[in-house]
Amino acid sequence: MTASEKVEVQKHIRCLPGAVARSVLLPGDPARARRIAEELDEARLIAENREYVVFTGTSNGVAVSVCSTGIGGSSAAIALEELRNVGAELFIRVGSAGGRRKDIPIGSLVVLTAAYRGDGVSDEYLPLGFPAVADLDVSNALIQAAKELGYSAWTGIGTTRSAFYARHPELNERLRQVGVVAAEMEASTLFIVGAHRRARVGCVVATDSNIYLDEQPTLPEKEALYMQGEQKTIRTALRAVQLLEGTS
Repeated sequence: MTASEKVEVQKHIRCLPGAVARSVLLPGDPARARRIAEELDEARLIAENREYVVFTGTSNGVAVSVCSTGIGGSSAAIALEELRNVGAELFIRVGSAGGRRKDIPIGSLVVLTAAYRGDGVSDEYLPLGFPAVADLDVSNALIQAAKELGYSAWTGIGTTRSAFYARHPELNERLRQVGVVAAEMEASTLFIVGAHRRARVGCVVATDSNIYLDEQPTLPEKEALYMQGEQKTIRTALRAVQLLEGTS
């Protein structure tokens, strides 16, 4: 390898080849990345820069990395691109989302199998006519993992948006009528960038809110319910990786 061909540390995630596992969990929140790392054996901090906190460890003998992505598609796309550059192949978003059906309680586990492309980033990669769809094997593994762990899991299409505080009631209602289950800010970007980079991508989230509930809990109540759901998403994602890696 010549000096000009030498692989440099990735600009944003600050990782080199060999530092991350083939399978990577992608939480948005750096604090969630640390909580996931606590579930791993022999977890070690690989890098920390901006919104990106990277750990590598094992789960039931399977190498797993964790990389936080921050909020939104732009930073999530950077994470997947750079992780792919250093050898990662399988990605599972482990996130939070707002429920978009009245019968989905806060704290629910949801496996997103596809997403409406309202992220504003994915169209830089592929035209809007190309669907944002999770890898089938990864989705099936997440569903199986939840079942093995005794968790009830919703499955379906989500909607990904780019602006958290923007309100689009007509679009929300139209998507609700066709059965969209949850709204969040990264899934469609990751599905499309994954397709572009020929990586396998799945998504499991816990609901932290639901605008369609008749009675709205307080913020502390929502956060407590979400944390219960988050623990389920972490364990579901780790078990899915084990299934995909062929371990019992």
